[in-house]
Parts: sequence; C-alpha cells; structure tokens
Amino acid sequence: MEAPTVDVDLSPEKIENEKEGGPMFHCDLHDTEVVHKLAQMFLPGLASACVDHTTGAPFNTPGSVADDMRKEMIDYLTQRSESFVAESVILDDGADGEVSDHPFDIISCFVDDFVDSKRNLLSQVSGWLLSDKREDKIDDFVQEMETNGFWLLYKREKVAENLLRNVDFKNSFHCSASFINAEDLTNHVDNCNFRPVICNNVGCNARFSAVHLKEHDEHCPFKIIPCEQKCTDNMMRREMDRHCITVCPMKLVNCPFYAVGCRSAIAQCMVGKHCSDDLQSHLLHLLKGVHKDASGGDLNRRIELIVQVPIFTHSATSVLIDVRQCRFQASSSNRLAEARDLRALKSIVRDIEAKLGPLEVNVIEKTSAETVAKNEDAEDISTKTMGDAQALTSSDKAEVSATLDKNAADNAVNNEEDNEHKETGKEDTAKNE
Repeated sequence: MEAPTVDVDLSPEKIENEKEGGPMFHCDLHDTEVVHKLAQMFLPGLASACVDHTTGAPFNTPGSVADDMRKEMIDYLTQRSESFVAESVILDDGADGEVSDHPFDIISCFVDDFVDSKRNLLSQVSGWLLSDKREDKIDDFVQEMETNGFWLLYKREKVAENLLRNVDFKNSFHCSASFINAEDLTNHVDNCNFRPVICNNVGCNARFSAVHLKEHDEHCPFKIIPCEQKCTDNMMRREMDRHCITVCPMKLVNCPFYAVGCRSAIAQCMVGKHCSDDLQSHLLHLLKGVHKDASGGDLNRRIELIVQVPIFTHSATSVLIDVRQCRFQASSSNRLAEARDLRALKSIVRDIEAKLGPLEVNVIEKTSAETVAKNEDAEDISTKTMGDAQALTSSDKAEVSATLDKNAADNAVNNEEDNEHKETGKEDTAKNE
C-alpha cells in the first residue's frame, strides 16, 4: 500500500458576507470539543472512501487515490454545509422531527454520503461492505496516514471550524459576535464563552471551551474532592472508589465477632467502640458456643461474674480476698474491652473461667422447672382420669336406662297375657251355666 506523500492545506477560505458599512471584525471562536471530534472523524471517512473506491482495481491502491479523494471530500462537505441552512428551511415542513440538529451528527451524515458515492460497483454488489477484511483494511490505512502525517490534526480542525460555522445556524457551538474595531474584539475574546481554556486540576491536560468549564469540573477525574463516605481525607475523583473500599476509615465492615453471631455492620474506625459497648453481647454469643447445655440465665450470671467487680464484705479475710478478686476483675474487664478479634476474646475468657471454676447451674431454678413440669403432667393425668370417669358414668346410665325399658316391656306383655286368661275363664263359666 502506497502512502500519500503530498500534503497541502486544503481548508476552505472564509466566506466574507459583510455588507458595506457593516462590522469588519468577527469573533471566530468555537466549541473546541466539537471541532476536535469532527477532525478525528475525517480521517476514517477518507480511508473508507479510498478503500471502497479501489476495491477490485488491480492497479489502484488506497494510497494512490488519497490525495485526490481528500480534495473531493473537502469540496463536497463545504458545498453541503453551505446549502444546509437553505435546505433545512425548505424541508422544515416535511421533517419527521427525528433528525438531530447537532453539528457533529449533521456533518457525520455528509461524510457517510460522500463515502457511499465513492463505492465502485464491486463494493456495492458484493459482501465487501459487511466483511471483517474491509474494516481491517480501513484501520490499517488510517494508521498509515497518521504515521506519514498525511492530513495533520490541526489542518483537519481548520476544515471542521468552517463546516461548523456553516451548519450551526442557532449559534450554539460557535461565537457570531461582530465588532467595528479590533480593540473591542480583543476585549470580547478574553471573556468569550467559547475561548479555549485548560483544566487547572493537576494532572489533567484537557482543553475545552470556557462554556464547558463547570461541566468538566463536575466530572474531571483529577479534581481533588472530599471523601464520599465523610472521612477527613481528600483525594482525586478517579481514586475515590479505591479509597472507599480499601483504606477509608468510614467503610462499613462486619463485626470482628461475626463468626459467633454478631451481625452488626459498623464503620472501620468505630470497631473499638463497638467492641467495648457490646462486650456483654459478644460474651453471650461466645459462651453459648462453649456451654451449649447451659440456660440463658446461667450464661448471664456467668457473664456478670466475668465482667462485674464483686461486692466487698466486712471481715478482714473476706476483704483481703475481695480486694485481690477486685484487682483480678478490674484487670480482666479492661482486657475484655480491649479485645478486637475472636481469638483474643476466647483466650481471655478461657483464662478467666479457669480461675472462676466450672459453670454452676442454678439448682433452685432447675428444681422449680422440674416441679412445674411434674405438676403439668399431674394435671394432664387428672384431666384424663376425670374424662374417663365421666365417660364411664354416662355408659352406666345408658345401660340402666336400657334395662328399665326392657323390664317395662316385659311387664306389659305379662299383663296382656293375664287379661287374656281372665277373659277365657269368663267365657268358659258362661258356657257351663
């Protein structure tokens, strides 16, 4: 592939439209960001036109037609941009309302139309336009032109400035101010919204128009801002995420005793206070795992023995014992409050329990519980017995009633038989007479 070697400045001349007696000095400032994006787009567009135009041609290469293709492209874009406003007015009534009025979108359409017009027959009828080989060839030619400095960026920006001025009829992306003398123009340029500025944040070299200064400052990755989690540190915006999840003292972490049952999520800098404030809760979780058969009351009393200072007595011996125990208890309480992980707390509790002796189960409470259980069982048995008795009584009543009914029926039958015998005897007596 032959790279073009001829490099000429082909930016279109500025069209002067001053009327007689009108202003002579114009502000030519524009939106730097839009112009730069347009300039970046021109080179891939030119490469696409050159590659598609020479597809299937054995004696032509993209590099051999690049110089002429560039001239045609600039002329085409200039003519389209100059007639864009008039075409927009004519077609305004028939517009569907979906066409973008941003200069970048408008000029991109112009570039696409130019590329389409330069495709040869082979490119149009074959699957060349959708092939990966075409994209690779275009990328290679773009890199070749950049390496050889075929169409430098600042020259492309000059073309983009003129095209932007032609299509931006709302003056949203360039300054249209005019002045009658150079002094007024100079004063305006120093305060123009489209004057080029450079970001003041250390490490950021972004260049843009002053109108975008506030917007850039709100998103600049190099701006120093306070921590989002309200710690006292300040850092670059681009380092905020890493700070918040690694070294920030206000990041949320699980309680050090999460493994034994504490589900609190606390700030990293508040771990010590949380461990001190919730010491008894952590001890309860820990002792539940050590003394699995103990009741809640037994564990709470055990915690009181571990943490609280014992009460003094009046005897000298007991006072001496209590004083020693108080020293031991006070020291243990401090050590427990300073424990910051499960291993340390287990070690301290193990030492204290070794001195306190085995866990004592409250016998009264256990006996009371057993008594209540026995009473409940007795009540259940009594209730069942009474139910059986009531059921038996009802059965007996039913049997007695049935027996009485049977006896009454038998008596009635016997009475009827007696009456029949009497009647028969009377008849026989009458016959004998």
